[in-house]
Amino acid sequence: MANGRSSQDERKLESGSEAPKDNGLHPGFYIALWIALSSSVILFNKWVLASAKFNFPLFLTTWHMVFATAMTQILARFTTVLDSRHKVPMNPATYTRAIVPIGVMFSLSLICGNLAYLYLSVSFIQMLKATNAVATLLATWAFGIAPTNLKTLGNVALIVVGVVIASFGEIKFEMVGFLIQIAGIVFEALRLVMVQRLLSSAEFKMDPLVSLYYYAPACAVTNGIVTLFAEAPRLTMGDIYGLGVGTLIANALVAFLLNASVVLLIGKTSAVVLTMAGILKDILLVAASMFIFRDPVTAQQFFGYSIALAGLVYYKLGAEKCQSLATDVRLQVGEYNRSNPARTKAILIGVPCALILLVLYSGSSTPAAAQVTH
Repeated sequence: MANGRSSQDERKLESGSEAPKDNGLHPGFYIALWIALSSSVILFNKWVLASAKFNFPLFLTTWHMVFATAMTQILARFTTVLDSRHKVPMNPATYTRAIVPIGVMFSLSLICGNLAYLYLSVSFIQMLKATNAVATLLATWAFGIAPTNLKTLGNVALIVVGVVIASFGEIKFEMVGFLIQIAGIVFEALRLVMVQRLLSSAEFKMDPLVSLYYYAPACAVTNGIVTLFAEAPRLTMGDIYGLGVGTLIANALVAFLLNASVVLLIGKTSAVVLTMAGILKDILLVAASMFIFRDPVTAQQFFGYSIALAGLVYYKLGAEKCQSLATDVRLQVGEYNRSNPARTKAILIGVPCALILLVLYSGSSTPAAAQVTH
């Protein structure tokens, strides 16, 4: 019964319909938890690789996958969390043919994602990630999974235009980091297309944690081989102790908890809410990187990123859902204004002031950032 309900819920999520009601915690808790963990992983990785000078991104990615492999194996043996894996028709031949290539693409996307932190700011990386939807769409066309649609291409073109504008406004632009991040986006798009082809039949329906159970070992081996030749010769125990074993464990634990939070999130909300939560997370990350790492963000980048986000929302939700969402927001704002007129005025004054201060703060960090770069 529980499994039947789960598959129905997944179909509802895929169609963007309302998520099942739950008598437990408010869905907002799971949204906030996912945003917090997702942001924490990105900021934590940036701190480890750039601020803490642990210049071993391949090793860090390998460690994450080894930790995830160990945790999923423990959960599979001693809990019922991963029992749905028994419904997946997996054998050595299927694993080699289907899972290993996906694991390799996943591994390459993670490697590129971590390498990019050594060259680019967190804020700029998040802006570039807005093109994930475009890359995935083009990949589905290239592999014949979806028919080419010029109207859809026109919709996503707005995302590209916004990212291009933001890129020209980036102060700490480095071509090497830019190309690495774009490569990571391409690998991620290929991974998603391969997953879509694998899951085209109901037998292979897997939640993110079960997927991690299968993909993590393949990723760990792939990353381990690359790390063995690229970073192992210069990596010493002094580097690990310098960062701290506890820090490495905490970093991998946060990354693993993020995968667990995704399982909770998709079970408590709709696809629309998940999309909007992801966009909100990106915005918060841009702001957080400005304060934590003093990443400079110019007015041109704000303008370009705003265009990209608007295009992303329109592409993900469509015209009807955008209109419905706008109507809901207007109604909620009107109701809040009637109930709390004083707070509404304070928000209308405070938000523009906060944005102005944010821009001024970012601008004041530019000389320092330029000095470090040169």
